[in-house]
Amino acid sequence: MIRFLFVFALGLTSALPSAQARAVRIAVLAFQGSERAAKDFEPTIAHLGRTLPDHDFTMVPLDLAGIVSAVEERTVDFVITNPGEYVDLESRFGVTRLATLESRDHTVPTDTVGSTVIVPNRPSHAKTFFDLHGMRLAVVAADAFGGWQVIWREMDEDGMPASRLAAMVETGFPMESVIEAVRTGRADAGVLRTCLLEDDIAAGRVKPDEFAVVAERMAPGFPCRLSSRLYPDWPFARLAGASPDLAKAVTASLLTMAPVDGRAWTAPQDYTSVHTLFRHLKIGPYEYLSHSTLTGFVRANWHWFLAAGLGVVWWLIHVARVETLVRRRTAELTSEIQEREKAERTARTHREERDQFSRLGILGEMASNIAHELNQPLAAITNYAEGMTRLIDAGRADPALLRDGARGIAGQAERAGIIIHRIRSFVRRRKICRECLDINEVIRETLVLFEGPATRSGVPLHVHFAAHLPHFVGDRTEIEQVLLNLLQNGLDAMREARQRALGIGVATSLCCDMIEVTVRDHGTGLTPEVENHLFETFFTTKPQGLGLGLSICRTIIENHGGRLWATNEAEGGLTMHFALPASEGEAQ
Repeated sequence: MIRFLFVFALGLTSALPSAQARAVRIAVLAFQGSERAAKDFEPTIAHLGRTLPDHDFTMVPLDLAGIVSAVEERTVDFVITNPGEYVDLESRFGVTRLATLESRDHTVPTDTVGSTVIVPNRPSHAKTFFDLHGMRLAVVAADAFGGWQVIWREMDEDGMPASRLAAMVETGFPMESVIEAVRTGRADAGVLRTCLLEDDIAAGRVKPDEFAVVAERMAPGFPCRLSSRLYPDWPFARLAGASPDLAKAVTASLLTMAPVDGRAWTAPQDYTSVHTLFRHLKIGPYEYLSHSTLTGFVRANWHWFLAAGLGVVWWLIHVARVETLVRRRTAELTSEIQEREKAERTARTHREERDQFSRLGILGEMASNIAHELNQPLAAITNYAEGMTRLIDAGRADPALLRDGARGIAGQAERAGIIIHRIRSFVRRRKICRECLDINEVIRETLVLFEGPATRSGVPLHVHFAAHLPHFVGDRTEIEQVLLNLLQNGLDAMREARQRALGIGVATSLCCDMIEVTVRDHGTGLTPEVENHLFETFFTTKPQGLGLGLSICRTIIENHGGRLWATNEAEGGLTMHFALPASEGEAQ
C-alpha cells in the first residue's frame, strides 16, 4: 500500500509541466575511492534521472571531512553515507533519512554494516581482542564508523580499551590502504568494513589464506567474516533545506528501484543501535557525556537521580509511618515486658521452690544414712569422754592420755561439723551463683555425702578422674544436686541387683571442648517404655517418688549450656551422662 502511494506520488510529480532541469547534487562517502563509489551508486543516480527527468542528479564522491563540509555549507542536497556519519549529521545539521540500503541476499537485508579485524595469518597470530594489547592497529580514520568506531566499542566492552594499543595508524581512504599497511608491516593489525576482505579475495588482490580474522563471531545468514555485531546499512538522507516535494519524489523513486547486484532501497530503518554505540563511546551527539560537568553528569544519570528522589520521598513517608508504629508498639511492648517479667519472676520462684523440694527429697531418701554418718563421730566422742572419765576416777590422770582423748573428741566433732555444714549448704535456699569450678573437686565433695550410704548398702564406688581437665562455669550446689540424684538413682537400682558387688562407677573426660561426666550402675537398666518417658515431669518408677528428679536435673544441665542423656549397657545396667561446656579460654 505504501509503495503504491509512493508510485502514485511519483506519477504526479512526473506529470508536472517540465521546466529547465534543476541540478541536484548527491554527496556519497567514497570509503573505497571515487571509482568504487561510482560503481556502487551510479545505478541509483541513473534511476533517479530516469524517473525524475526534470532534475539533473549528480553524484559527488567525498571523504568524511568533505561530506561534513558539504552539508555544513549546503553545497549538496542529499547525502549517502555510513550509519555513524548519518547519526552525527542528523544531530548537528538536522538531516533526515529517506531510505535505507538493503541487501536482498542476506537473512536480515538491512543489517550489513560491521567491522572485521585482520592480522597476518601466522601460527601465533592474535585470536582475541586482548591479544591486540601492545600492537599497532591500522584504521582509515579515527572517525570512521565501520573502519574503527564499531570495533572500538567491541574492544571496550571486552575489557580491551584503545589506550592499550601501541599506536593507531590512520591510513586514510580508500580502505584497501589498511590491508597494505598490515601487509608491509606498518601495522600489526587492521580494521576493515565487513565483506571488503571477501571482495578483495574474489578480485585476486588478497590471497585466501593471507590474513586471519581476530575475535571472529558467527552471524546466521551473513556471508562474510566479521569481528563485531551488525548495524543498519547506509541511509539516503536529505538536508534540512532540501525541497519537501523533491524529497517525496526522490523517496518514491528509490522505493521503486529494481535491485542491482542484489542491493536496493527500502523504507528508512531504526538507527537506535548506532545511537547506543555512540552513547557507549561518548562520541558524536553524546560527546557531552565525556565531560565531567555537573549538568552532563545529571543528564547522563537522570534516571538514577529520579530513582533517588523517589526513594527519598518514599523514605520520608516510611520514616513517619514507622515512627508512629514504633511509638504505638513501644507502649504495647512496655506493657508486655512488664507482664513477662512478672511471669518470669513467678516462674523463677516456682522453679527455686521445686529445686528446693527436690534437694529435700534427696536428703529425705538419704536421711537414715546421714543420721548413721553423724552417729559415728558422736559415738566416738562418747567413747573418748568415757575413757577419760575412767582414767580420772582410777587416779591415773596422765596428761598425755587426756590430751590424746581431747584431740580425738575435737577431731570427731570437726568431722560431724563438716557433715552438718555440707547438708546445710545443700538444702538452704539461696540465689544461683555461677563461678569457675573444677568438676573433679565438685565430685569429690559430693561423694563425701554419698560414700556412707553406698558403703552400708554394700555398693562400692569406683572413681576415675581425667587429669588436667579445664574448668567450667556453673553453680556448685546445682551440679552437686544433679550428681546426688544420679548416684541415688543408681544406688536404688542396685539394691536388689545380682551384680551389686560391681558397684557404681563415676568418671570424667574431655570430648570436643565439653567436659563429660558418667555415672555407671550395674542394675536392671531401662525398659523401652521407661526410656521413652525417662525425663518427663512426674514420671517415676519408684513407689514413693514424685517424678521430678531427672526432669530437674536435665533443666539444670541445659541451663548450664550442656545436655543430659542415658544409655543402656549391653552387659547390664545403665550409664547416665551429662556434658558441660569448658571455659572458653581454657578450652582453647
